[in-house]
Amino acid sequence: MNKEEAKAKILELSKIIENHNYNYYILARPSISDFDFDMLLNELIELEKQFPDLILPDSPTQRVGGDLTKEFKTVKHRYPMLSLSNSYNIEEVKDFISRIKKIIEEDVEFVCELKFDGVSISLTYENGLFVKAVTRGDGTQGDDVTTNIKTIHSIPLRLKGNYPDFFEMRGEVIMPHKSFNNINAEREDLGLQPFANPRNAAAGTIKLQDSKEVAKRKLDAFCYFMMMDDDKMIFNTHYESLAAAKQWGFNVSNFMAICNDVDDIEEFINYWDEKRKELPFDIDGIVIKVNNFKQREILGFTSKSPRWAIAYKFKAEEAHTKLLSVDFQVGRHGTITPVANLEPVQLAGTIVKRATLHNADFIEQLDLHYDDIVSVEKGGEIIPKITSVDLKSRKDNSSKVHFIEHCPECGTKLIKAEGETAWYCPNTLGCPPQIKGRIEHFISRKAMNIESLGEGKVEVLFDNDLIKDYSDLYNLTYDNLFGLEKIIVVDDENQENTIRKVSFKEKTANNIIDAIEKSKSVPFARVLFALGIKYVGETTAKLIAKAMGSIDNIINASLEELTDIEEVGEKIALSIKEFFADERNINIINKLRESGLQFEQEEKEVNENQVLSGMSIVVSGVFNTMSRDEIKQLIEDLGGKNVSSISKKTSFVVAGDKMGPEKRKKAESLGIEIKSEEDFLKMIRNTTSETTTSSGTQGVLEFEF
Repeated sequence: MNKEEAKAKILELSKIIENHNYNYYILARPSISDFDFDMLLNELIELEKQFPDLILPDSPTQRVGGDLTKEFKTVKHRYPMLSLSNSYNIEEVKDFISRIKKIIEEDVEFVCELKFDGVSISLTYENGLFVKAVTRGDGTQGDDVTTNIKTIHSIPLRLKGNYPDFFEMRGEVIMPHKSFNNINAEREDLGLQPFANPRNAAAGTIKLQDSKEVAKRKLDAFCYFMMMDDDKMIFNTHYESLAAAKQWGFNVSNFMAICNDVDDIEEFINYWDEKRKELPFDIDGIVIKVNNFKQREILGFTSKSPRWAIAYKFKAEEAHTKLLSVDFQVGRHGTITPVANLEPVQLAGTIVKRATLHNADFIEQLDLHYDDIVSVEKGGEIIPKITSVDLKSRKDNSSKVHFIEHCPECGTKLIKAEGETAWYCPNTLGCPPQIKGRIEHFISRKAMNIESLGEGKVEVLFDNDLIKDYSDLYNLTYDNLFGLEKIIVVDDENQENTIRKVSFKEKTANNIIDAIEKSKSVPFARVLFALGIKYVGETTAKLIAKAMGSIDNIINASLEELTDIEEVGEKIALSIKEFFADERNINIINKLRESGLQFEQEEKEVNENQVLSGMSIVVSGVFNTMSRDEIKQLIEDLGGKNVSSISKKTSFVVAGDKMGPEKRKKAESLGIEIKSEEDFLKMIRNTTSETTTSSGTQGVLEFEF
């Protein structure tokens, strides 16, 4: 293919791919399978590799990220980004309408929209191309975050249809609940402080220096306001402009309504005050705008906000209760997290007895005292948190809450890393909850997968001095285990203390010994993840294992060699170096070697039959002819990707006996095909047969999933 042919093909592929992006992210009506979409994207990537000078600024390949931003340039807004006046009850909304009626004698139509709880953004388009994204900043100027915003699939890079030569689109960058929960679970697993709410997570994400990391966090965006010079405005009403914007490719919310009076507005507010709990993202109110642009021009602005719009803020669901005490919990990486113990109180449908206090700075900001009456909210409708203190009800003799200086478990003096808010216990190999936490991580399903040794049993073994670190697991015998028992207290999902009896009977003891023996064949990448090195998650461990090949190569690697690995930055590399610089960790690894664990990357031939390439597959249930892990390995060998949760991008589900009812319900609601174990294996055999009897991948492409 010559350069001219490549240029034409790149243009064609870019247009096709962006059209499919629009169908998927904006219309929620995908018109192509994930597999076929990925094939188109891969074809474009390969062409751009061959002809890098032909890469378009709006190429769909630019959404995956990869560019680094050392500092964010300050940019002055062409049109100031003003704030909205807030109202907190319907009487204030009535006052807003009355003020308008005094100025506008004719009928006034209003548009009611959801007030997204995220980060305001201004998007500039020239000749249909996305050229710049700037944060609100102080309203006059903000930060240029164009590179990071390009990774958000719901923001169009090239418009379609009949659009103006130049305009700005205002919107809100949000983090959906699913993305927020996934990120916090990963941060907690790595010993990092979780984000307080999706808004903070979104704000932090768009200012990350690595756009590839931004892309992984799966932000979304809604656009709600078009800006252009007054003499260039081609629409009469706001509603009309947003309808056109949606046709051009913008993600405009369907949840908006034209209202003629305060009764219509109040009905819209009350409806969404209740229904917001069902949305997959956060809103904190309703925005009410005059629809007609000429009327807006007459109404004008104050120095801070437009006179033609107002925000109605929902009252956050909160409860008031007494602070009884504060616990200081120690994570597996030594992070100290303060947790408030409260008098039980009903909040958002559950009984809340505990709430996070985040860190020492948060406690100091609240000036928290014991026996204080505190306000509790559910941050992002998810995590209970204390938001304020009723100082008027504070007792004169109440004691101030002080953050501890020594570890509550082992007594070691706490430390704080420069630039971080969290305090840590540095006694990594001598602090009981850190040791138990690392062992529980080591045996977890995604690590060594030592079944039958779940919650409570590790504590029993540790308390009986049978294990002091995870290498001791491989010295356990049936005689060690049989007959052990202990009464333990665990927290359930409703924060209730549940008393359980943990017993090691004959079957349990045998199952544990068998599972420990079986774990010796776990591949190196999972062993590396199981070691529990700070900041090294499952995906990063796979990349490091593949790049370095063995544990010895990692131990002896320089900082530069480590940072050369994909997705390994200086922070992760330093953590790896620190882990292996500790002679105690080296001794543990040597004991694991002697026990027969895998510390080298297995050299295996890549299966040429990649019939599942580009597919995202969920495996759920219990299987007959193969284990769940064997099915997952087969999927990876054939080019597929194992995912844990079902979404619109799931290609299909492989279901065994006892498939989770919620997963089945979700798959059926999304129209995702559910294949039995027999159907899946038959499909693999059929596609394998077809790909070996035909050229290319024609046999694969004939299948629809």
